[in-house]
Amino acid sequence: MTPVSAPPIATASITGLVLAGGRGQRMGGADKGLQMLHGKPLAAHVLARLAPQVGVLSISANRNGDAYAALGAPWRAGVLADTLPGFPGPLAGLLAGLRAAQTEWLLTAPCDSPWLPADLAERLTHAALSARADIVTATTTNAAGEVSLHPVFALVRTSLADDLAAFLCAGERKVRAWYARHTAAEVAFADERAFYNINSLQELAELERA
Repeated sequence: MTPVSAPPIATASITGLVLAGGRGQRMGGADKGLQMLHGKPLAAHVLARLAPQVGVLSISANRNGDAYAALGAPWRAGVLADTLPGFPGPLAGLLAGLRAAQTEWLLTAPCDSPWLPADLAERLTHAALSARADIVTATTTNAAGEVSLHPVFALVRTSLADDLAAFLCAGERKVRAWYARHTAAEVAFADERAFYNINSLQELAELERA
C-alpha cells in the first residue's frame, strides 16, 4: 500500500466530525451508525478511517449518545447533538461541529461510508490552500462520465459557524445552497467505492454476507 503523506494543514489543526444524527428513515428508523458490519458498528469503521487524518474526533448524534461515546475514548472530543429541533438535516450537525471545534478546520464524513479515502484530509487540505477556499468537497465520475458531488465529505473553515447559523435560522436546509455562499472548491477522486454509503438494512445484509 502506498503510504499516505501528511496533509499541508497540520492534523492538529483539523477536527473530524462523523455525521450520525439522521432519522435513519431508509433503514426503517434504525440508528444507522450503530448498525453492525463485520462485527463493528458502521460509525466505528468511519472513525477508524478518519482518526489518522485529524487531531481530534467528534460524532454528531441525536440519540444513543452513550453508545456512540463508548466507541472510543482516546480520540473523542465529544458526542454532539443538534441545537435545532426536528432532525433538520446534515447542516445542523455541521453547525454543532463548527461550534464545538477548537481548530481552524472541520473535516466531515457520514457514518454510513466505511471505506472513505485514507487521503481525504490530505487532498482536501491541498485544495483549500491552492484555491484559497473556505469549503472543499469531493467528487467522483462514473463509467458514463457523470460527475457526482459528495457534499457531506467536506473540509470547512470553522469561522463560518455564524453564517451557517443565520442560514439555518432563515429556514434554509440545502447543503449545496449554503456552500454556494462561500469560496468553495472540489476535488476529484477516482475510487467511487470509497464514497459508497449504505442506505438500507438489505444493503447492509448483502455486504455482511459478501
